[in-house]
Amino acid sequence: MLSFKSASARVVNTKRGVIECMEIALGNQYNDCDLAIFHASIGHNFSELITQAHEMAPNAKILAASCCGVVGREGVSESMKDIAVMTIKGNEFTVAHVDGIFGHNSYEKCLEMSKDLKARSGKINMIYFLASGIDIANDDCISAIESVFGSEVTIFGATSSDNMKGFISYQAVDNIVYEHAAFAIGFWDETLKVETQATHGFVAVGEPMIVTKSEGHIIKEINHKPAWEEYLTKLVLPTDSTCGDSIPVGALGEKLSPKLAQEYGNNHILRVVTKHVGSEMYYATKCPVGTELWLTSRDEELIFSEMERMVNEMKKRLGDRKTVAVFHADCLARGRFLFNKIIKEELVNTMQFPFYSDGNCPPWLGMYGFGEFARLGGANTYHNYTTALYVLYR
Repeated sequence: MLSFKSASARVVNTKRGVIECMEIALGNQYNDCDLAIFHASIGHNFSELITQAHEMAPNAKILAASCCGVVGREGVSESMKDIAVMTIKGNEFTVAHVDGIFGHNSYEKCLEMSKDLKARSGKINMIYFLASGIDIANDDCISAIESVFGSEVTIFGATSSDNMKGFISYQAVDNIVYEHAAFAIGFWDETLKVETQATHGFVAVGEPMIVTKSEGHIIKEINHKPAWEEYLTKLVLPTDSTCGDSIPVGALGEKLSPKLAQEYGNNHILRVVTKHVGSEMYYATKCPVGTELWLTSRDEELIFSEMERMVNEMKKRLGDRKTVAVFHADCLARGRFLFNKIIKEELVNTMQFPFYSDGNCPPWLGMYGFGEFARLGGANTYHNYTTALYVLYR
């Protein structure tokens, strides 16, 4: 039976940050760790991180990903020096990974990874998936994983990020740090189940733009004009703007069916652009010609009301079952990096407090990344600009 512990800290020195997190989570019982999953802000040295983690827990599998801040039991922090860990004790899991994953080969790479994962265990019933957040077709990742495990296996997780610049993100597996990798943790603890849900709180504005030329996840023309330039024009941004300039204000909405919209609490699912090459925009999923894309505006009141609604719905589904651990993926544009407007501590308290037991927050590992995986309409789905909660329970 798997058991979970977590910790988070804001420490400038990477080695000291790892030590502090491991000591908070495990005391001095480092052998109580068979897997350690780290999220660390882009200011940390990831080679030092995994070296220190291996020194403290030499028998554990070590995984890590870069982010733009963390959320843990201790609260929320969005600095360049945040670090958090979820430690897992037990043997009902396995890990597989691939390097060199990009938008054009996302399906093939995730298929390779999924086959490797299944070869290690045929009992897997849920998968934590984390991939590079830049230049990746996330719907293809889901399709590939489901082709091996079926759609009934829940996929939850995130895509790694930097400090909202869209320059680089890191993933680490054991002793190697990657820039375009993906890893998956397959769980098969029969006593453990997972509930997932996501919400954003942005509203569509104006008339939609039309994708008039595209190839896979690359948008080449919008409204019969070069895509990147037309996108910037609609955002009223200068022509020399970067992805880092567009991400805070440039969430793009795709309209949902009425049924999905009712469940989601919003008429649109959002997408982010984390890379552009010349006039070509690199979308987070495939974007066929004819797709309608709405610009959107963040609604603070809706963010809070939909968060409360989502958490209440999850609690109803959980009933009196015990929350064992919570994994959490949040879009960096929902935090202070977007105009420094939202009271982040209040929002995090809104999502965490309902899962408390005897006055204590469960083990919690959250990150601010470029995208989130959670079910919608009963299907594994990729999201952007959301808060996504993954509650593991017995």
